[in-house]
Amino acid sequence: MDTSRLTQKNATEWVLEPHGTMRVPGVLFADEQLIREMDDQVLDQVAGVASLPGIVTAAFTMPDAHWGYGFPIGGVAAFDAHKGGVVSAGGVGFDISCGVRTALTKMHVDEIRPKLEKLANLLLARIPAGVGSTGTLKLNAKELDDMLTGGAAWAVQRGFGTARDLARIENHGCIAEAEPAQVSQNAKSRQFDEMGTLGSGNHYLELQEIVEIYDEKIAAAYGLRVGEVAVSLHCGSRGLGHQVATDFSKRMVAAAARHGIALPDRELACAPIHSDEGRAYLGAMSAAINCALANRQILLELVRRTWHEVFRGVDMELLYDVSHNTCKQEEVAVDGRPQRLWVHRKGATRAFGPGHPELPPELRAVGQPVLIGGTMGTASYILAGTTESATHAFSSACHGAGRAMSRTQALKRWQGRAVMDDLAHRGIEIRTSSYRGIAEEAPGAYKDVDRVVAVTQAAGLSRQVAKLIPLACVKG
Repeated sequence: MDTSRLTQKNATEWVLEPHGTMRVPGVLFADEQLIREMDDQVLDQVAGVASLPGIVTAAFTMPDAHWGYGFPIGGVAAFDAHKGGVVSAGGVGFDISCGVRTALTKMHVDEIRPKLEKLANLLLARIPAGVGSTGTLKLNAKELDDMLTGGAAWAVQRGFGTARDLARIENHGCIAEAEPAQVSQNAKSRQFDEMGTLGSGNHYLELQEIVEIYDEKIAAAYGLRVGEVAVSLHCGSRGLGHQVATDFSKRMVAAAARHGIALPDRELACAPIHSDEGRAYLGAMSAAINCALANRQILLELVRRTWHEVFRGVDMELLYDVSHNTCKQEEVAVDGRPQRLWVHRKGATRAFGPGHPELPPELRAVGQPVLIGGTMGTASYILAGTTESATHAFSSACHGAGRAMSRTQALKRWQGRAVMDDLAHRGIEIRTSSYRGIAEEAPGAYKDVDRVVAVTQAAGLSRQVAKLIPLACVKG
């Protein structure tokens, strides 16, 4: 990236001053190495986001940011509906409510390692993964609408998990504003047999060893101990969410023109939040969020049942489930005053700090778990939201390592079988239905997650709590 366009505010914050049609500045959180490694298009996209009507404070990007559709991935922006603020399908993304769910086994790695290969094989057999994968749960039209309304709570009612899981899910597992009627029949048709499926791309199911604790107090509150094993799921709203984004990206181009919005980029197609189109998208997007929450709830229960086949009587407690790729109305502080704004997070994680009323009582004193996925060959992290993040970037943090190269570039550089063999030599069991997918997701195709997380902490966006390394990974 050409840093001459930026003003460096401090070691982890860079500012793109307003110019042209920009209404607010752009703020990028990164150290010098990360900022120089970012795509040049990221700055153009930040400037485009900062030009949208009703944007408040700044257009932010997280340390893992890279070029995306409309908004950069790692982009955060909040809009005031009472000042013409807009909602953009490109500002949420195509994998609506893609997110991470982490559960704790309370078992030491030494207990699990002798049966690791068996576990990996069983998980591949029990967890549908890959492009076009289908699950054993088949829904009719009414059941699908009930799922889109009920989210994870619907899944619990169907026997997938327990009610105590819901307290550890963002929004208690259900977005009340969901409107299934705003979801097209085409989108719904893609989801009738995809519930309880992992999907492909960067989605995964991973067994992880907790190898380092950075904050003993928060780790104790979260139930994290060195040497114990966690299970993390990364997936989203599958075909339904992608189709919702596709449908509304097209509709919003026409909506923007009707409402007199000059788009700096067609991919930033949007509609006023209080318009018919804006309300329709928010209803459909909320339904897609519920779809993702229900999907992850079903998947966790499938993992639990598989786990019980190998380790009978072992419970698996949900630590937390948090989404990226959302737009939600939240109370945020602007110039010291609370306001209700619509916060877009695309490839960025909500990171509420200590004392936030939406957190479970047992976590409120230490802040929200922020779950950061790395790669199948490096590390993942558990962070905690901070009070400072509320004033820095609307209580937002990075969501992962962030791609350093495109999937096409990765395919030219790596072969899937070779990547799997290399990881096997390091004791990491990889299971997949697609060697191509493994090559696309090679660890070297991503940024240095350790650096991304270090910058996230240094910038005050979240606090490091624990580091986890992969033991086994199921990929689509």
